[in-house]
Amino acid sequence: MEKLTHKKILLGITAGIAAYKCPELVRQLVKAGTEVKIVMNQSAAQFVTPLSLQALSGQPVYTHLFSSNEHAMEHIDLARWADLILVAPATANFLAQHAHGLADDLLTTLCLAANGKLLFAPSMNQQMWKNAATQGNVSLLKTRGIQFAGPAEGEQACGETGPGRMLEPAELIQACEQMFTSGQLEGKTVLITAGPTQEAIDPARFISNKSSGKMGYALAEAAKSAGAKVILISGPVSLAPLTDVTTIQVDTAANMHHAVMKHVAITDIFISAAAVADYRPTTPAREKIKKSTSLINIEMTKTKDILQDVAARLNRPFCVGFAAETENLEQNALEKLRTKAVDMIAANWVGEVAQTQNTGFDSDNNSIHVFTTENNTLLRKTSKTKIAQQLIELITEKYYEKNPA
Repeated sequence: MEKLTHKKILLGITAGIAAYKCPELVRQLVKAGTEVKIVMNQSAAQFVTPLSLQALSGQPVYTHLFSSNEHAMEHIDLARWADLILVAPATANFLAQHAHGLADDLLTTLCLAANGKLLFAPSMNQQMWKNAATQGNVSLLKTRGIQFAGPAEGEQACGETGPGRMLEPAELIQACEQMFTSGQLEGKTVLITAGPTQEAIDPARFISNKSSGKMGYALAEAAKSAGAKVILISGPVSLAPLTDVTTIQVDTAANMHHAVMKHVAITDIFISAAAVADYRPTTPAREKIKKSTSLINIEMTKTKDILQDVAARLNRPFCVGFAAETENLEQNALEKLRTKAVDMIAANWVGEVAQTQNTGFDSDNNSIHVFTTENNTLLRKTSKTKIAQQLIELITEKYYEKNPA
């Protein structure tokens, strides 16, 4: 269940008898390493108590659209928080509401506000499932990209037999895992650089930058979820190691350049997300420099340009560069796209603009402008995990445009 580790899943519970399965579902989700928040409509509380779900999830359970204890944008916050919204059970009434854009409680409202993954697990009487109105609603929702898990066939609480049973918790766990494995990059190798580099001044000091590596690591997770074999070349960061990702730890720009060139020949897509030092001290001191004068001069030498060197190769991979800018973001990004002759530039603000927006270096959030020679796309502010998923989708689309199967 490693695909669900560190994922944020919002479980929506509607008023169906299958809600009795939800405590076990929550237990298994937590065991799989997810953070679970639960939203249930008031009628669902007739089938399973919020208190039991709160005890299992370790999180408060949300039941009201308006609460004096929370601010008015709760439905927006919950929708943006979740990597996946799983509605289980999803009753016929809920499916009808969502299909036709009705929102009269917290769950239906946040589902309309969601811009991420939605997975519905239907549960209802077999004749209700077969009804033309329900089937029409399901077809409509599928055309909008909503995924369905089930229903299964079998004996129902009403005594009838047929399709309409909600899947068992273990089956829903598998369905959740599949939501994070698109398979679009199956058989492809993605090489990603992440984090800062450290360029020695003397044995005790170095020049570096504020990069945390969070964006690069999130991209590695997203590429893995898309089915790719991922090679991550990481500068010094304080992040947990990734599972099922080949990770190579480096410290300097020279070492990162060497590691990239060693693996680039087997790479289909190269994403240069690291904040690589542009300059390094020409001759690091052999001993620690003592504080003896008020002024010290350090001669700096330009480092090798990893992205440019990869893009200049014959039979090069699809190349994606990053641009961290404090001014003229679009102009600088387009200039980098042209001069380095790459396929895509993902540009984001750093400095004062980023601090105002709570994005960029060391933040858990980001907002990225993606530039190609044909167009540009704005990925609006959200978590770096979601930005990474959206960016991998864009990269995949552009990769296959350039390399048709």
